[in-house]
Amino acid sequence: MIKRISKIILVAIFLFGIGLNSVVKASTNDNSDSINEKFGAPIVVYGEKLSADQKQKVKELLGVNDSSQVNEVTVTVDDLVKYINGDPHSNLYSSAKITRKEKGEGLAISIVTPDNITEVTEEMYANALLTAGVEDANVEVASPVKVSGHSALVGIYKAYDKGGGDLNKDRMEVANDELDLATNLAKKEGMDQEKVTQLLTEIKQAIADQNPATKEDIEKIIDEKLKSLKIELSPKDRELLVKLFDRMRDLNINFDNMKSQLGDIANNIKEKLKDVASDKGFWQGVADFFKKIFQAIADFFSNLFG
Repeated sequence: MIKRISKIILVAIFLFGIGLNSVVKASTNDNSDSINEKFGAPIVVYGEKLSADQKQKVKELLGVNDSSQVNEVTVTVDDLVKYINGDPHSNLYSSAKITRKEKGEGLAISIVTPDNITEVTEEMYANALLTAGVEDANVEVASPVKVSGHSALVGIYKAYDKGGGDLNKDRMEVANDELDLATNLAKKEGMDQEKVTQLLTEIKQAIADQNPATKEDIEKIIDEKLKSLKIELSPKDRELLVKLFDRMRDLNINFDNMKSQLGDIANNIKEKLKDVASDKGFWQGVADFFKKIFQAIADFFSNLFG
């Protein structure tokens, strides 16, 4: 009798597991290919320099299994000129998939090929896109070859244009200049990508809080942030930073509306900086350990033959 009950229980558990698994699959898969009728299908933008094989690779990277489920466009040097007055001789490889979301859902950036996007980080993209006016979307960036990653920004602009988004050209240009300045500062001695992003994000947060009315107000905010973050810039780089944010002030970019998203970027950067500090501390400990060993060996032989 007990054995029979045990078998019944096991069968029930098995059947319940199958049913639960079906429910899970239904809840996760039923909407995976669903198209938002308000914004249309996701838009995938391919760099015009991609070969046929490279384009296919990018499709795989961005999860484009059925071209009928997305809108596919190509970003060209003409677009580079159109949207940001860029260099018409550029080579465009960076590609992106953009899925627009409802107001307030936020901006999520994912670099699918981090080893091939060498200069721009997810937080840099997020900061620049907020400046351009892109606030609610899932953005995935990929490249089959090593590139700086700058042209992906133009591809995202084109996607918004094609999808009926309303982005201001002046804001797109200043966002591109922001990205250029961020990557250039990250190459400076004593700086890194995380520290640069922290600086730009905290300046925007201060602008949202203080609503500066003049260039002098902008200079005060920047100087305060440079001091608090212990960042030293050359007079030339400081002036570039002041000019960039003063242009944003002239364009009346309302960072107050982006406080939540700026907070998310700031928190992500703080976590990354903690990880970097932890890594540095670990490797410094390893170096100190071997230094002590080598010093002990040297002292031993010195005493032996001294």
